[in-house]
Parts: sequence; structure tokens; C-alpha cells
Amino acid sequence: MIKAPKKQRLSVYLDPDVMTALAAYAGRRDQSLSLIAEAGIASFLSPDMAERQEAATAKRLDQLDRRMTRMERDLGISVETLAVFVRFWLTTTPALPELAAQAARAKSSERYEAFVAALARRLAKGPKLRQEISEDIGQSGHEDR
Repeated sequence: MIKAPKKQRLSVYLDPDVMTALAAYAGRRDQSLSLIAEAGIASFLSPDMAERQEAATAKRLDQLDRRMTRMERDLGISVETLAVFVRFWLTTTPALPELAAQAARAKSSERYEAFVAALARRLAKGPKLRQEISEDIGQSGHEDR
């Protein structure tokens, strides 16, 4: 039977908040304070600790980069959609005679409120337009600009 080397005693002073957290963690795990503290110190001193932290940071940065790329793509689709609509509307909608224009202006507030309500319903229930557009739209080779 191999005997483990005798452990050495270490006295440390902990901030009361750290001590409370340590005691709570040890209690939840049904382990001694000493065992939890020893594991924490060993992990901190581990030679690959820096590498694990770097890997975790790199993974998180990659996730953020992918999210930013999707956001840029979605914003680009939104801007292009609005630009195409405005160009189409401006080129296909004839100017109204003055009497009809006055009536249209009177109706515009009601129509705007209906538009905002429809937009709210669309956003609440989904799917979003960006979800309906294929991720590879730019790879289709049919880009009109």
C-alpha cells in the first residue's frame, strides 16, 4: 500500500465575502473547505490554466464575431430592402392632383398607425424576413445592383 505524502498546513486570510462563498460552495458539494480551497489553488497554479483561459476567451470572441457578422448581414439586407422599395415606389407612383393629395395627407395618419400595428404583429409572431431569405443569397450569382 502506497502512502500519500503528508499534507502541509497553510493559514490564509480571506475576505468575508470570499469565505462565505467558499463555505456555501463546499456545503453544496458536501466537501470540506480545505478540499475546495486546495482544488481551487491547484487549478489556479496549473500550467495549462493560461491556455484554458485563452481558449475560452478565443471561443467567446469567435462567437461574438459570428454574431456581429450576422448582424452586419441582417442590417445590409434591411438597408437594401428599404432602398429597393423606396426606389420602386418613387419610380412607379405618379404624383397626385392637389385635391387628391390633400385627401391623402388627411388619411396618412390613419394609414401610418395601421402600418405600425401591422409591423408590430409581424415582429411579435415571426418569422422575420431575414429568416426567410437564404443565407447564400450572395452566392447565387444573380445580384442586381
